[in-house]
Amino acid sequence: MSANSLSKPQSRVAVWVSALRPATLLAGVAPVMVGASLAWSHESFAWLPSLAALAGALLIQVATNFINDYADHRRGADGVDRLGPPRAASQGWLSPQALLRAALFCLLLTAFIGVYLTAVGGLPILLLGLASLICAFAYTAGPFPLAYLGLGDIFVIAFFGLGAVCGTYFLNLGRVGLGAVLAGFAVGCLATAILVVNNLRDALSDAKVEKRTLIVRFGDRFGRIEHAVLLLLPYVFIAYGLVSDALPLGAGLVLLSAPLALREIHLLKTLQGAQLNPRLGGAARLEFVFCLCFSVGCLL
Repeated sequence: MSANSLSKPQSRVAVWVSALRPATLLAGVAPVMVGASLAWSHESFAWLPSLAALAGALLIQVATNFINDYADHRRGADGVDRLGPPRAASQGWLSPQALLRAALFCLLLTAFIGVYLTAVGGLPILLLGLASLICAFAYTAGPFPLAYLGLGDIFVIAFFGLGAVCGTYFLNLGRVGLGAVLAGFAVGCLATAILVVNNLRDALSDAKVEKRTLIVRFGDRFGRIEHAVLLLLPYVFIAYGLVSDALPLGAGLVLLSAPLALREIHLLKTLQGAQLNPRLGGAARLEFVFCLCFSVGCLL
């Protein structure tokens, strides 16, 4: 029996669940949670726009995952030397066309949600939504894929941090304040740290297919320094927000997550290749705990 058949999920449903990569969905939930809770702290919270923003963020995350699976397979990035979890297309569990159709369906649903959100938030939300839809596809697909040009880090900070937090906040208050911007950058840094761990693990295979991530361009040491900076900067952003009164005092609860950040920085120092897989989960947990502490602090 082949390794692929041993690792294959047991049913068609399980195959699709594996392909949508449930562990990554927190990256869609966390920034919306932060933006909504910050709006709550400013006594201006609307359930329906916030839930619609959450649904849209999750659909874009799922669509991006499907497109990544499709496009990386087409470009040969998910070869036999892949160190991460198996991908559906490269394993032959799903056809690339099926993944592309599923991604387009998710983006279509997002567009329908976007019509409602645009009615609530107007032109700024329309522009943010259109940019999100385009970049979800352009991240690994199209003639100039962002991830292959070394722009993935900027994309994650912009859309899974700043855009999602500020967009949710704007839907509730009709404006964006300094607090939302600081929180957006903080969440974006933590989300990007997950990407950095992924790129550290895949640096050798990425270089073979000319996927010029920042780590391929500047080396392993750069990636580890970038990871540490991305995990520490969020606390600087929140501290500035507290000192400047741009954030409620309760946001300081994020300090409870600081030991996790220091632990992740320490653990990443010497790990290589597949040893980095658990640190993907560690970085994702840190983002969730940080955002949960922030949100609880805002609700108090």
